Amino acid sequence: MAATIDNSNAVQATKKRHLGIPEAVFVEDVDSFMKQPGNETADAALRRLDEQYQKYKYMELNLSQKKLRLKNQIPQITQTLEILRHMQKKKETTEPMETHFLLADNVYCKASVPPTDKVCLWLGANVMLEYDIDEAQALLEKNLATASRNLETLEEDLDYLRDQGTTTEVSILRTCSLTRLSSLPGVRALDSAPDFLSEGGRGSL
Repeated sequence: MAATIDNSNAVQATKKRHLGIPEAVFVEDVDSFMKQPGNETADAALRRLDEQYQKYKYMELNLSQKKLRLKNQIPQITQTLEILRHMQKKKETTEPMETHFLLADNVYCKASVPPTDKVCLWLGANVMLEYDIDEAQALLEKNLATASRNLETLEEDLDYLRDQGTTTEVSILRTCSLTRLSSLPGVRALDSAPDFLSEGGRGSL
């Protein structure tokens, strides 16, 4: 009983960790798989597997786009933090800070910024707020930690998705190969598959 509960908890933890993405079921016994409800014909079975595969690929595409956005966002946050740290050092002095403002792509304007303890940060959606340098630094450090953690989680989810897609691909190939084999003249059932497709050889498909 304890082992069953532990296994159930492990499965639930895995589902929660990977955004609730269902685990692909490897079709080890095609004959038994074809007897399941909804698999009355080879076309129906392959259609179900293909739908599952397409869902995995769609989720993989979405997560890849999120990963790309995070990989672009992290360097921007890091660069802004470096600027804030430099401003921290300069705010107690009377010397202005020489810098360059980006006006357009590859077009910069030289500027002299007097010491200040205030900065404005873009929050997105055309919203900008003024912060103390200490507050802005704390906010960006928090955002950087969150973005880095989310990127790591996304990479794990993408690896998991690719594994499920590969498993489904193999299941499609096995089902397609053995159902076609069973339709050949002289072969009456999937159990009549040759040795290289039988129990000992199925793992190679």
